[in-house]
Amino acid sequence: MLPLIGRRVLATIPVMGVVALTVFALLHLTPGDPAIIIAGDYATTQDIARIRTSLGLDRPLLAQAGIWVASVARGDLGASIYSGLPVTTLIGQRVGPTVALTALAMLISVAVAVPLGVLAAWRQGSWLDRVIMIVSVSGFSMPVFWLGFLLVWVFAIQAGVLPVQGYQPLEAGPWQFLRHLVLPAVTLSLVYMALIARMTRASVLGVLREDYIRTAFAKGLAPGRVLLGHALKAASLPVVTIIGVGFALLIGGAVVTESVFAIPGLGRLTVDAIVRRDYPVVQGVVLVVSGVYVLLNLVIDVVYVVLDPRIRY
Repeated sequence: MLPLIGRRVLATIPVMGVVALTVFALLHLTPGDPAIIIAGDYATTQDIARIRTSLGLDRPLLAQAGIWVASVARGDLGASIYSGLPVTTLIGQRVGPTVALTALAMLISVAVAVPLGVLAAWRQGSWLDRVIMIVSVSGFSMPVFWLGFLLVWVFAIQAGVLPVQGYQPLEAGPWQFLRHLVLPAVTLSLVYMALIARMTRASVLGVLREDYIRTAFAKGLAPGRVLLGHALKAASLPVVTIIGVGFALLIGGAVVTESVFAIPGLGRLTVDAIVRRDYPVVQGVVLVVSGVYVLLNLVIDVVYVVLDPRIRY
């Protein structure tokens, strides 16, 4: 197990290097000059040139890339062009709401989608199967921002049972924490939930056709025991895969969800940084999120070996 983890960790180094250079190049080739934004509407050409020099933006692109990569290698993600604060500090201030939102959304998705997928496979062709699949397709097709506004209109404006926007940390009390997080988490989880439900159904359907499943039913085992103890366990590898891959959906959806519900997380930080052309912040956030995604895939590889010892890397 340890050699596997070591090889996977070493393999992430070139991946992170490619991600870092790609993000750096895309940001700096995008139209827009942060010096103009910082200088304001009434700045002169000399003022803008002075700001560019102080920020190092007048240097060649390769020189800027080399300086940034060297700083990242030392664990320094730089400082915000707009506020002057270290990028690590800004990420540390905003990571809590994003972690809480994505964790709750993932918990809701897995807890709801896996049983629905198993149930749809067990009742293949029935009205229940059709309803679950129609809801799954609809949930996967809905834009996150539209769904967020719809839930706000129903549960916050019309019913008045949940707050419209905002975020309360766990220190404010579990009830206030969940009240402010439940609508964003449900909004974010529906697309992810639809993906997991469809994959679970397809995977379990394939397993239910195996001979040992028919043998288990012939021996008189209860359907619940066969489905959960045999079918779901054998079908778990594709489901685990889609749970890991779907993490990218959660991160992408978190950017929109945090903007809709005014949650001060990494998504809002990224959007504000893009608008201000705050290169170090965008680069730092994308690099950190990419690192988390790569580590999550490492965890999935380890889970594969635990679920199926026959797998060898």
